Amino acid sequence: MNLRVEQEFHAPVDTLVFSFDLTENTLYLLDGQTCNGWVTPEHYREVAVVLKLPAHARGLAPLDHLILQPLRSPSCRPYATLLSGYLSGAMNGRFDIDQPGFSQQIADGCFLLLDEAAHHEPHRRTNCYSRRIVEGVKQLAHDSPFDCLSILDMAAATGVSVRHVQQSFLRYAGMSPTAWLKNRRLNAARRDLLRADPTEVTVAEIAMRWSFWHLGRFSHAYHTLFGEYPKTTLRRAL
Repeated sequence: MNLRVEQEFHAPVDTLVFSFDLTENTLYLLDGQTCNGWVTPEHYREVAVVLKLPAHARGLAPLDHLILQPLRSPSCRPYATLLSGYLSGAMNGRFDIDQPGFSQQIADGCFLLLDEAAHHEPHRRTNCYSRRIVEGVKQLAHDSPFDCLSILDMAAATGVSVRHVQQSFLRYAGMSPTAWLKNRRLNAARRDLLRADPTEVTVAEIAMRWSFWHLGRFSHAYHTLFGEYPKTTLRRAL
């Protein structure tokens, strides 16, 4: 992806997902109960393997402590690059991913790499702590979608200091909490503009719905994020 994007991911039921972040040379493990939200940076590359768990392995939790942990090893990038090559070859008709034994080979490679990465460095508690704070703020924003939340509101809702909220967002989301919230409200305004009838609603009304009280600043921020002005988006809804 060549743009910064906020995404929500739900892992399929009864699966293990090996997600390789080629940008940071990191492996993330997800399971069927995982619901993850994250902000990907610009020029982001990721490849994932989804493994269906056999019946006898379902309901077991030997890997709970590894779920959503950043796992690194020298082999992460080479293996992810190999997987990308397989996918490219399959799309171009140069490689048959249905050949006998191929799926088992990929699964074995994933678990070998997981074992190597899990022992390569200690799990960083700070990342889990930061993620919990970010998720707490996201829940607050979800419960009060039209409110213009302050950093003090975020700190109070998560029970930590303002500094901890700021550091957690910078570490986990790559941006300040106020920038994250502003981008969230801009995306919500864009969805409303795309669905609106320009004969019945104005840009100003939608902007104020999402707590943008200065129309000129809203228009500039909107153009910076989406490459077009809000009035252009609204006209396209016709």
